[in-house]
Amino acid sequence: MKSMRLIGSLSCIMLVMAISAVAQPSSSPTPVLDSAGRPLQRGVEYYINPAITDSGGRFTLINRNGSCPFYVGQENVSGLEGLPVIFTPFVEGETVIRENRDFRVAFSAATICVQSTAWKLGEKDPESNRRLIVTGEDQSSRRTANYFRIEKASVGGDIYQISWCPTDVCPTCRFDCGIAGHLVENGKRLLALDGNVIPVTFERKA
Repeated sequence: MKSMRLIGSLSCIMLVMAISAVAQPSSSPTPVLDSAGRPLQRGVEYYINPAITDSGGRFTLINRNGSCPFYVGQENVSGLEGLPVIFTPFVEGETVIRENRDFRVAFSAATICVQSTAWKLGEKDPESNRRLIVTGEDQSSRRTANYFRIEKASVGGDIYQISWCPTDVCPTCRFDCGIAGHLVENGKRLLALDGNVIPVTFERKA
């Protein structure tokens, strides 16, 4: 009789442990890796490079129309030109940039606009109907326009795509999410959502 009670008690304990294991949150999402296979770090400078040929050069600031703010875009050709960026995770205390998690990103540079070089979801281009990525601070209370994500690209390897879908910042909000690609306008490559997609890699600045 005692042995049956013991077996019953052990069964209950194992059931509780199994339920607890299922209820535990999943492990941290996979870190985004740079071109050398190292996790992207908060506060470190990186160049963003297109992962395929004939897709422009490194990401940089673009003076779209001779006035402020500057836009996020690419150099027209691949090479050593371009500006590095710095990532800041939304999660306080997080030191690594992880896949499908919100972060701020800003160019490590100054402009004549004397304003933040943080990326921000901008206006919709009336001709292409695509949303452009500009620089500056979102003045809304949650500042969701300043938060982006990195997703693994379908081509494999340490190749990614950049998206806007800040559900960490506002889990209850409904967003019209989008993935970043390029929009060529007057010979300039602008970063824009709602169209083609640019697979990218991240190169740590030497």
